[in-house]
Amino acid sequence: MESITNKNRVVLMHLSFWCVYLSFFIYRVSSFQRGDVDWMRVISVASIQVSFALVIGYLNYFLFLPRFLADKNGWKYFVQFTLAFAALFIVRLLLERYIIGTYFGHADYLYESRFIVQVVVTNLFIVIFLGMIRFAVDWFEFETRKRNVENEKLMAELNFLKAQINPHFLFNTLNNLYYLAYSKSPNTAEVIAKLSQMMRYMIYDSNSPLVPLRKEVEYMENYISLERLRLNDQIPINFSVAGDTDRFMITPFIFITFLENAFKHGVSNNNPKAWVKISIALRGDECIYEVENSKIPTVKPESEEKSGIGLQNVKRRLELSYPDKYELDSQDLPDRYKVRLKITLS
Repeated sequence: MESITNKNRVVLMHLSFWCVYLSFFIYRVSSFQRGDVDWMRVISVASIQVSFALVIGYLNYFLFLPRFLADKNGWKYFVQFTLAFAALFIVRLLLERYIIGTYFGHADYLYESRFIVQVVVTNLFIVIFLGMIRFAVDWFEFETRKRNVENEKLMAELNFLKAQINPHFLFNTLNNLYYLAYSKSPNTAEVIAKLSQMMRYMIYDSNSPLVPLRKEVEYMENYISLERLRLNDQIPINFSVAGDTDRFMITPFIFITFLENAFKHGVSNNNPKAWVKISIALRGDECIYEVENSKIPTVKPESEEKSGIGLQNVKRRLELSYPDKYELDSQDLPDRYKVRLKITLS
């Protein structure tokens, strides 16, 4: 669709140029006539000139210039263009002398060297102008292709980064499900139902570059519900949303890494003081996401390493999806860990 629009703009540019040139040429020829204007003569002269300019201009535009750009041989281009220009100019001059001299008379100016130089210079100017349009069109097409390639690379990288999230989530959830099944928890069926809803979102709904913020919030609510079931509601978990989530779209799975880390590194069944607090606030076109969790005294280095990989992943996705439109701040306090992410969604 974009390619068709660009081609239409180029065609419109060419048509505009020829309309302006034809109008100017008719005005110029008619202004030299004394008394009543002989419009048949004016139209005949204009038709010959514009036809010649069209032929030599677009021969260069579609034939000689592409050959020159392909083989970069300047002498070959110069010889081919000069021969074609000279041959067409001779035909044009003889035709005009015949038509004007035969039907209208008073064609002495057609034999003057000043007229010949004027026609040559005018048509060379037209050829150069059309050539400049050709270079400009090629440059814009090159830039468009370059941007498309860059966008495709970014989308490929984003899809790769997003794909890394899903196995990590599945691993954690299957571990939770195994624990519930092993302990013969009555909540096992509910966990499977919620996991099914989350898988549906991961497989189908999140394939678009942007998803409704409401669906992302629902995905987080299901995740938190799974954690509540796993922890038997023994740990305080507070999740609040302020604002209309139906109004905005967001890159999928931007929030989940921080949420996973909060439960993975800040919650333990054996720690009665553990807690998690999550909030999403919409203010204008800004979304402020905050996650706070208690700190477990001992954390394995291996877990820290995996967490670091997940954070690198989400930071890279933020850079690709929201360049210069996000602020990420993390605080490692003595008793808690806090993350604050602000994204401009519009």
